[in-house]
Amino acid sequence: MDLSLSTRTEGDRTVIAVGGEIDVYTAPKLREHLIDLVSGGSYHLIVDIEGVDFLDSTGLGVLVGGLKRVRHHEGSLQLVCTQDRILKIFRITGLTKVFPIYATVDEALAAND
Repeated sequence: MDLSLSTRTEGDRTVIAVGGEIDVYTAPKLREHLIDLVSGGSYHLIVDIEGVDFLDSTGLGVLVGGLKRVRHHEGSLQLVCTQDRILKIFRITGLTKVFPIYATVDEALAAND
C-alpha cells in the first residue's frame, strides 16, 4: 500500500494528514516531507495519522526524527490518533511520554504544548 500526504496551514501550525502505511518502503517519503516543511520554516507540526493502517519501527523513527528537527527550532510535533492498534505501538515503546497525542486535529490546535 502507498502513503498519502496532504498538508494545510492552520494559523502558525502545519497539519499533515497521513494515510496508508508507514513502513520501511514508505517512511522515506514522510521523512522527506517533514524535512522540507522544517526547512521551509514550519516548526509547529500536527501529524494526523488517523488514516494510517500500519506503522512499523521505521515509521516511528521518522516521527521521532521529525520531533528532533522541530525542537531544534523551539517547535513542536503533535500527533492525532484514536486507533487502538496504532496507539498500542506508542504505549509499548514509551513514546506516549514523548509525543502529545490527541483525538482530533481541533483538539491539537486548541492545545498549547
